[in-house]
Amino acid sequence: MATLATQARSNGVGHPMMQADVPAESTESKSALLQRAGDRIAREVRQALPPTVFFFIGFNFIVLTTNLLVARYAEAVSSSMLVTVAALVVGKAVIAADTMPFIKLFDRAPLIQPILFKTAIYWVATVITRLIERFVRFSVIEGNWPGDFANHLVTDFSWQRFTAISLWILVLFLIYVTASEFSHLFGPAEMRRLFFSYRPSELQLNRRQRARELMRLHRLADEHELAEFRDPDSPAHRSLVEIIARLARAPNLASR
Repeated sequence: MATLATQARSNGVGHPMMQADVPAESTESKSALLQRAGDRIAREVRQALPPTVFFFIGFNFIVLTTNLLVARYAEAVSSSMLVTVAALVVGKAVIAADTMPFIKLFDRAPLIQPILFKTAIYWVATVITRLIERFVRFSVIEGNWPGDFANHLVTDFSWQRFTAISLWILVLFLIYVTASEFSHLFGPAEMRRLFFSYRPSELQLNRRQRARELMRLHRLADEHELAEFRDPDSPAHRSLVEIIARLARAPNLASR
């Protein structure tokens, strides 16, 4: 009996502190998992919010103008609910495309390449997502046999409407990605200053100067290693200091 009691104490059985540690550790692990899940959901919402809002406004504009064109026929082509669902589908497609490892393949290429490449990737992802959403509606909501979906695409599916909406999505994606790439290039704060703070006279005088210096800085970073910039006697370090000095002397803009 003494041996059993000793073993029980060595295993922590009957020890109140050992019994209390297990639920505490379990609670901490659950809270950590919940926090990570919450952070992930919040990050995905932040990623999906800009394209969702942009396409919600864009789709509503398209629906409004189209309904005005067909108003004399007393027919509406879409509704606010369908537009909201379409915007959410696009937001989900953007999140899925951003997880692909090759989405940043052309980020260091001339700006036209990442714009066209990301536009194509987002558009293809959206088309696939829309077809998946239609399949779910066909088989789950409408209660049809999933094997009949291919026949439905051939006989009943409105490919004209699907193609027209896809073309509008392509144009909107081109606008969205172009604005997004310029925002990444200049930074959101600089874009806000460009649109809402700088006066036209300041921009006309200094915009080209700053753009040229930033392009020189970009080329300099591509042509030299970090160790060269750290060496005060290297030509790369001197060129870097000269570019920064010219940017700092740009009137009015550097102080904003």
